[in-house]
Amino acid sequence: MSNNETNPKRKSLNKRYFQDVVEEGDVKKIKQKPKRQHKFKGEIITVEQKVPKSLKPHLKRKKIGDHKYKDKRPNIPTHILEKYKRGENVEESGIKTKHFKAKQQRKEIYLEYASEQAARTELLLTEQQGFIEADEGEVTAEYRQEEIADNVDIQSAAKLFKLNLDFGPYSMRYSKNGRHLLLGGRKGHVATFDWITKKMHCEMNVMEEVADVSFLHVHTMFACAQKDHVYIYDNQGTELHCLKRLYQVNRMEFLPYHFLLATGNKDGYLSWLDVSIGELVANYGTKQGDIRIMRQNPGNGVLCVGGGRGVVSMWSPKVREPLAKMLCHATPLSALTVDHKGQHLVTAGLDRKVKIWDIRSLSGPLAEYQLRLPVNQVDVSQKGVLAVCQGNYCELYHNLVISENFSRPYLRKHCGSFVHGMRFCPYEDILGVSTANGFQSLLVPGSGEPNYDALEDNPMQTKSQRREHEVHSLLEKIPPELITLDPSEIATVDEPTLQEKIDAKRAIFFVKPPEIQLNSRRKMKGKGGSAKMARNKQIVKDQKRKEFVAEVREAKRKIISTHTMGESDNFIALETKSSALDRFKPKQVKRKT
Repeated sequence: MSNNETNPKRKSLNKRYFQDVVEEGDVKKIKQKPKRQHKFKGEIITVEQKVPKSLKPHLKRKKIGDHKYKDKRPNIPTHILEKYKRGENVEESGIKTKHFKAKQQRKEIYLEYASEQAARTELLLTEQQGFIEADEGEVTAEYRQEEIADNVDIQSAAKLFKLNLDFGPYSMRYSKNGRHLLLGGRKGHVATFDWITKKMHCEMNVMEEVADVSFLHVHTMFACAQKDHVYIYDNQGTELHCLKRLYQVNRMEFLPYHFLLATGNKDGYLSWLDVSIGELVANYGTKQGDIRIMRQNPGNGVLCVGGGRGVVSMWSPKVREPLAKMLCHATPLSALTVDHKGQHLVTAGLDRKVKIWDIRSLSGPLAEYQLRLPVNQVDVSQKGVLAVCQGNYCELYHNLVISENFSRPYLRKHCGSFVHGMRFCPYEDILGVSTANGFQSLLVPGSGEPNYDALEDNPMQTKSQRREHEVHSLLEKIPPELITLDPSEIATVDEPTLQEKIDAKRAIFFVKPPEIQLNSRRKMKGKGGSAKMARNKQIVKDQKRKEFVAEVREAKRKIISTHTMGESDNFIALETKSSALDRFKPKQVKRKT
C-alpha cells in the first residue's frame, strides 16, 4: 500500500490536484491546477488553467522586427524624419570590395535607425505652446493681465505678481533653469529668492550704487557690479570675493559653458574672468567709449556690443580686434539682443526702428519695423516672442522674423514707470520687467519652451543634482580659445591651397638672414682679450650666414627643378630628401686648385 493511500490528507490533496485520464488501457496522472477566481468590481473572473510543460507545444519566439509589432508603433511624420536625417546615403558604386560594401551598408542601417529613434523622441514631447486666440471682433492686445489670470489654472495665476520697491531703478536676472530671480537696485538694494514659491534666499543693502547683477553657474552665487569693483556673494548674502581688476563696470554677462564672467566698464574695456580658476583671461579696449549695451550670443559665446554710431561689434576673448562689425542704424543704438538659438540679432535705434539680422550670414536685415517711439529695452523668448519697451509701455509680438501685422501687438502692458530691465523667464510663459519702482511678472501665454531637458536645465533640481551638475559642467568646460563666430570651424582642417603653398615657397627668396645673439661667458683672468672675443663672434656669424645662403640656394634649386620637370618629360630632377641621419655624414670640402 502506498503512502498516499495511508495518509488521508494526501489522499484529499490527490483528489484535488490530480485526475485520472484513461488512454488505451493505461492510467496516467497529470498535475492540473484548479481554476482560480478573482473578484473585480463585484464580478467573478475565472483564470484559465495552465497547461503542463510536458503538453506545451513549441512556440515560435516573435522577433523585434516582426511586422505584427511594427504595426503597433505609431508612424512618424515625414517632416520630422527629414529634420533628424543625417544626409544622403553613400553611393556603393565607388566601393570595390564586397567586405567594405557590406560594412557601409551596415553603417547606413545604423544611421537610419538612430535618426528614426531621434525622431520618435518628439512623440514624447506632448506639451505644445499655447497662444491666446481671440474671438471674432476682438484683439488680444486689449486683454488685461487680470483677465488672463482669471482664465488660467491656479498655479499659473500665482505667477502674476508685482513688487513695489523704493530703491530703484532695478536690474534683474533669472537663473539658467528659470527658478530663481535676482534683483539689484541702483541705491544698493540686492535680493535673491525663489520666485515660484516666494522663498527668500537673502536681502541686503550694500550701501553703494549697483549698476548690474548676474547669476554665476549656480544660483547659490551671484556677481554684483557696485560703484568701484565687482563683488561675489553667496545666496546667504556673504561676501566671497572682491574683484578689484574689474572696476567701474556697467554691464555683465555670464557664459555658463565657458565659466566666464564678461564685463564692460565706463572706459570702454571688455574683460573676461574665468570664475573656475579666478584668473583674468583677457582685457581689451574697444575704443567705443562707455559700454552701456552688451549681450552675449548663446550659440557661440561671442559678445555683441552696441556703440553710439549705430555699429554692433562682436568680440572674442582671444582676439584683440572685433571678429565682425555691422552698421545696423544711422543713429546711436538704444537696445540689442540675440535669440535663444544664436541665429538672429535684434537691434533698436533712436531712429524708432527695430531690425532683425541673420548673424550667420552678416548680410542685410531680414525684417525692419517702424515704431512710434524709440525702444529702450528688447528681448526674445525661447519660442520667438519679441518684447519691446517704449518708455512705460511694454509690447509683445508673435513671430520674430515674419510678422505681417507688426503694427498690432500680441499683448500690451502699461508698467506704471520707466522700464530699466526686461528678461523672459526660461521654460515659463513669464516676462520679468524691472522698473524704477520695483518689479513685475507678466503672463505671456506661448512664450516659453514647455519641454525641458532635465540633464541640461532642471527647474525641479535637488541639492544633490545641483552638485552633480556642477561637477559635470566643470569637467566639460569649453576653453575660451574655442569662442568663434562659426563653431563648426573647430571640427574642420585648415588645409592650405596650391596657391598658398607656392606663395610660401616663393617667400623663401626674400627671407632675411637671422640675427645672431652671442652671450659670451665671463672672462677668466689672463685668458685672451676683447680682440679675441670679437674675432670669435665674427667667425660664428660668417659660418651661420654661409649655412643660411646654402639653404636658400637648395630651396631655389628644388623649386626650379619641380617646375622644369613639369614642362619637359625627358628631364629628371634629382631631389635629395633630408633625413635625421644626415648629421653623421662627412662634409665635402672643396679643394682649391
